[in-house]
Amino acid sequence: MSDWSGLLAGKRAVVTAGGSGIGAEIARTLSAAGARVAVCDVNGDGFDTMEATGDAAFTAIADVSDFDQVAQFFGAATDALGGLDILVNNAGIAGPNGPLEEMDPAEWDRTIRVDLNSAFYCARQAIPHIVATGSGSIVNIASSAAFFGYPLRSPYAAAKWGLIGLTKTMAMELGPRGVRVNAICPGSVNGERIRRVMAAEADSRGIDIAEVETGYTRQVSLRSFVEKQDVANMVLFLVSPLGARISGQTLGVDGHTETLAQF
Repeated sequence: MSDWSGLLAGKRAVVTAGGSGIGAEIARTLSAAGARVAVCDVNGDGFDTMEATGDAAFTAIADVSDFDQVAQFFGAATDALGGLDILVNNAGIAGPNGPLEEMDPAEWDRTIRVDLNSAFYCARQAIPHIVATGSGSIVNIASSAAFFGYPLRSPYAAAKWGLIGLTKTMAMELGPRGVRVNAICPGSVNGERIRRVMAAEADSRGIDIAEVETGYTRQVSLRSFVEKQDVANMVLFLVSPLGARISGQTLGVDGHTETLAQF
């Protein structure tokens, strides 16, 4: 990453699911740019390291699919930070693999709660604090699945399409009060999570994981996966003065996904 130190000096940010993976990379990037960052996650993995390096000023265990836990976290986080300027709704799960008619309703509900409801819960808590500053930014981490149908991943696709609708509506509601709202749609991001997703898909389709991986890269014009830092860089751009006139947008960070259908 280029040296953006000072770009977010004095800003206060919350990153959900910030203990590892994309969320941790986003938190580190915002912190390196001068922001004070609070993170939550469903477990404390990674918190000690983030606190030791100064990448997180406040950490807490919280399940953002539970509104009461979200309310408790934001109360503590905004007290610790002294307010809030930036919210990054990063929490999400892959959800189940399989045909719609065989989908377990409980797994459907859980995917919607984590991937869509959590963004509403967090925004509901964050908005009064951000509006009070007279400016600010919210970024929802969606997916390239928000642009396409996604065979065998129906609850995930439904949640991510819903997140785009929420983003557009929030941008319209909050724009007159100086708050910008955008969504980032990553493609397949290198790391353990995508390996688990591909393994589950391979099992569901009865094929080798190498075939799934080849299919994933063939779906993308650049024929490559995305790196966590690619996503973090776009978040930094959007929440900083560099993105001062960008709102209501759905921005792909995916190497240009052409399709998600593999059959």
